[in-house]
Amino acid sequence: MSVNQFIKPITTERKADLYIGGCNLLDLATVYGTPLYVIDEQSLRTICREYKHTFAENENIILTYASKALCNLTISKIISDEGFGFDTVSAGEIYTVYKAGADMKKVTFNGNNKTQKEIELALDLNVGRFSVDNFYEAELLNNVAESKNMQAKVLLRITPGIECHTHDYIKTGQIDSKFGFDLSQIDEIIELIVNKYKNINLMGLHAHIGSQIFELQSYSDEIEILVKELVLINQKYNLNLNELNIGGGLGVKYIEHDTPPTIEEFSEVVIKAIKSSCKKYNIDLPFVYIEPGRSIVSTSGVTLYTIGSIKQVPEGRKYIAIDGGMADNPRPSLYHAKYSAEIANDTYGRELEAVTIAGRYCESGDILIENINLPSPKAGDIICVYNTGAYNYSMASNYNRVEKPAMVLVNNSQSDIIVNRESVEDLIRLEEVPDRLK
Repeated sequence: MSVNQFIKPITTERKADLYIGGCNLLDLATVYGTPLYVIDEQSLRTICREYKHTFAENENIILTYASKALCNLTISKIISDEGFGFDTVSAGEIYTVYKAGADMKKVTFNGNNKTQKEIELALDLNVGRFSVDNFYEAELLNNVAESKNMQAKVLLRITPGIECHTHDYIKTGQIDSKFGFDLSQIDEIIELIVNKYKNINLMGLHAHIGSQIFELQSYSDEIEILVKELVLINQKYNLNLNELNIGGGLGVKYIEHDTPPTIEEFSEVVIKAIKSSCKKYNIDLPFVYIEPGRSIVSTSGVTLYTIGSIKQVPEGRKYIAIDGGMADNPRPSLYHAKYSAEIANDTYGRELEAVTIAGRYCESGDILIENINLPSPKAGDIICVYNTGAYNYSMASNYNRVEKPAMVLVNNSQSDIIVNRESVEDLIRLEEVPDRLK
């Protein structure tokens, strides 16, 4: 099995209490407080190495981690040390991976509305590739690069018209999408690059069809379209484009009935599709970028909460309220995302109850998990929610003026703080009251 097929980190142990990375989760909650993001280093490195191993014989494939899933200095350093490049979508992500020591030649810059300042920073830090998303960006990038007397190496992001079976909010490859050029617009943008934008060096094409994908045929279809378009462009414009970025999106197992493909199955489909498409169109194998994000980091992360109030609705549900919720994990509210959880402390002798885990925030929709069976929860119990490494910390907010949680890295019975908990002083640190109001 691949780590993306596990709900829990690979080091998870139930003794009396729950342990991850050799650390007692109750001790972590006591030392660092809750809510608390916990990252298992062994799980993270294992999944990186599995990706590297499955693609190892294909020198033309470049693995770049999708930083939007989880980006901070420590996570970026670990993933860089494991040999990955980075897919970034903002100046903040670019600067973070740069400070973490990433090889900037292996960094791509994506996004549908890059600002001039972000483009300037990316050029100054020698980001390897820009994924150009629209006509406005192409002109802006060319102008900024020209002002710096630089050449920007570019992939054109296209929408291949592929509908993958995932939540509408995380589909990106369909025709009606905010991302990328429609195939009918390819000629127009190529003409501009070839004839007008002299500071853009076109290298190839990019597509990304979505996230939390279980159907591998979608990747075969995408690769077929990308290779075909690459051949047509090269023939029509007498170019020699030889790079493709197929995005990422491989799914993970959040709950028991989820059945994501293994990384090996994913790699087999991708490699087969690339080789067969290139053979069909009689071209050499291009360089291929792959951008896994969620499947790299999700399973290695858990979030710890403390149970507070408990409410039994007469003839209705039993709510157990935790000290976090939609501000540190907005995914259930955004996409009705499902999670698995258990009580981390010893619950010997308790009977199972069907309960709903509710957040602390002032929204009726702040429900983390509905109708989960747990051993008779009590105030003060520590809840461990699994598979929160991706899109929890990265999407966290200060809603209700609540401080963002800390994050710790665990490995070999050692825990290290990698993101400090915010304080109430942090909440007002950037604010100013005008002198006339003092």
